[in-house]
Amino acid sequence: MSTPMTAIERKWFTTAEVADMLGFGLSKTKMLVLSGQIRSVVIGRNRRILPAWVDDYVARVVAAEEVAA
Repeated sequence: MSTPMTAIERKWFTTAEVADMLGFGLSKTKMLVLSGQIRSVVIGRNRRILPAWVDDYVARVVAAEEVAA
């Protein structure tokens, strides 16, 4: 009997990967991270961002736009 294989999903993204996902430049994304608009953690010398934190940022931007409209 064989056990089913489970795929390991990505847990973290780099700032560059988030910039690519959002269609932003790296400088803008780093500014959003450093200002706290996109949450992140530092692990050693690396900054990492959870996918849920990217989703939270997008949801806040959309909500703010809906209020302004």
